[in-house]
Amino acid sequence: MNESQFVYVTYIQTTPQRLFDALISPEFTKLYWDGAWHDADWRPGGSWRLIFPDGRVADSGEVVDYDPPNRLELRWRNEFRPALREEGYSRCVIELEPDGPVTKLTITHSMDRPGSPFIAAVSNGWPRLMASVKTLLETGAALPTRTTGRAA
Repeated sequence: MNESQFVYVTYIQTTPQRLFDALISPEFTKLYWDGAWHDADWRPGGSWRLIFPDGRVADSGEVVDYDPPNRLELRWRNEFRPALREEGYSRCVIELEPDGPVTKLTITHSMDRPGSPFIAAVSNGWPRLMASVKTLLETGAALPTRTTGRAA
């Protein structure tokens, strides 16, 4: 296998449109992503960056596919950890599917290199982030802000 891949699936009691909006809205993203937000031109070929609360760029890349409220694909690399930045660009596909009163969320994050430390890192991040967005959409409150594990 020449690729590292992480797949995450969860079900959220909301509509695909409401979930899609929560995933791209800078104001909403700050609530569940420890204060970080997207700075993006939401169209294929548009630029995308994740910005830390202190203004540093955490990740950067481009929007590959933008099909609200069904699919979002980003090509991005890490910007704040030199070893992860050197790995280059990853591919993240977010797919939303209605399933009765809930929405199935599938995130597939991959990189064209076996044993990628970047994919190992996102495999720890995505479950917590999506648990927080799920909690926020279903209850009105995100998970408590993380105090460790992120670059200061």
